[in-house]
Amino acid sequence: MGFASNKLASAMSDFLRNNGGYAVIDGGFATELERHGADLNDPLWSAKCLIDSPHLVRRVHLDYLEAGADIIITASYQATIQGFMAKGFNKEESEALLQKSVQIAREARADYYENNGNERNLRNFPVLVAASVGSYGAYLADGSEYSGNYGGNVTLEYLKEFHRRRLQVLAGSGADLIAFETIPNKLEAQAYAELLEEDDIKIPAWFSFTSKDGVNVVGGDSILECASVADSCDKVLAVGINCTPPRIIHGLILSIQKVTTNKPILIYPNSGETYDGQTKTWIKSTVVSDLDFISYVNKWHAAGASLIGGCCRTTPNTIRAISNNLSKGHDAPRPSGSVTSSHPVIYQLVN
Repeated sequence: MGFASNKLASAMSDFLRNNGGYAVIDGGFATELERHGADLNDPLWSAKCLIDSPHLVRRVHLDYLEAGADIIITASYQATIQGFMAKGFNKEESEALLQKSVQIAREARADYYENNGNERNLRNFPVLVAASVGSYGAYLADGSEYSGNYGGNVTLEYLKEFHRRRLQVLAGSGADLIAFETIPNKLEAQAYAELLEEDDIKIPAWFSFTSKDGVNVVGGDSILECASVADSCDKVLAVGINCTPPRIIHGLILSIQKVTTNKPILIYPNSGETYDGQTKTWIKSTVVSDLDFISYVNKWHAAGASLIGGCCRTTPNTIRAISNNLSKGHDAPRPSGSVTSSHPVIYQLVN
C-alpha cells in the first residue's frame, strides 16, 4: 500500500486503522545491547555497535519484534557523520555506517517475517522501520539533549547544516520513516521541519520531544509551541513524547491534543530514571517496574495516544506487556490467520 505525497497527513492514520487502531513501538536499545555484552562507554554510545557488533544490533531488533513491536527504531540515534569522522572514518565510510543502521533493521525484519509469517498476519499488520535521528546534544555526548542547553553559538542554520547530510542519507537508505527523537527545544524542531521541506525528503517523519515537568520541553520551551512546529509541517505524520518519566505523560498527551490537528500522538517514555550526563549513569529516583509502567498504558491510550512503546531502560518484557495489554483492550483483536511469509508485505507510507 502506498501513499501519494499529497496524502501524507493521513498516511499514519491509515496505517494505524489497518493495524487495529494502535501500534507498538520498540523499547530501550542501549540497555539491551549492554545486556547482550556490548561495551557502550564511547561518545558514539549504541552507534558504536554498528562498527564492532552489528550482530548485537540485529539481535536486539529481533528481540523487540518477537516481543510484539510493530515499529523498530534503528541504532542511529547517536550516529552522525561528524561523530564517525572523529573516530577516523572518512565521509563515505561514515555515510555507509548510517546506511548500515537501516540495513540491519531491515534484515532483522526480513528474518522475523521468515520465521513468523504463519503466526502474524503480515498483510494487515506489517512492521515499519524508523530511522532514528538524535538531537545535536546526543552527538555532543554530554547529556545536553536532556537540557537543550547548546550555548548561544548554536543557531538555526548551524543545526540545519549539522543534520542535513545525515537526514539525506537516512531518508535514502530504505527506512519507512524518520524518527526525530528526544528533541529538547523548539529551535531544533524548527531546524528539522525546515530541512524536511527544503531538501524535499521523500519519506515522512515523526517528532518526539522530551520533558521533565510535564509542561515544557527540557530546554524550557512550551510543549504547546513545540508541538505546533510539528503540526505545521506536512511531512510530519505523528508528534509526541519520548524519554520522559511515565508519571507526567498523561498531561503531555492532553497538551499536544490542544494543538495537533489530525496527526496521531506517539509516546514512548523511559523507566522513570534520571540520566546524569556527567557520570553517564541513570539515577533510580522515580523508577517504575514493568508492572507499574503497564498500568499507565490504557490511560495513555484512552487519552489519545495511538503509538506506544518504551525508551531508555525499558526492555522487551516491557514491550511484550504493552502489546498484550493493548490487544486485550480492543473489542476486535488483531487476526491471527495464517499468512505465508514467502511474500512479506512492507507497508509504504509514500510511493
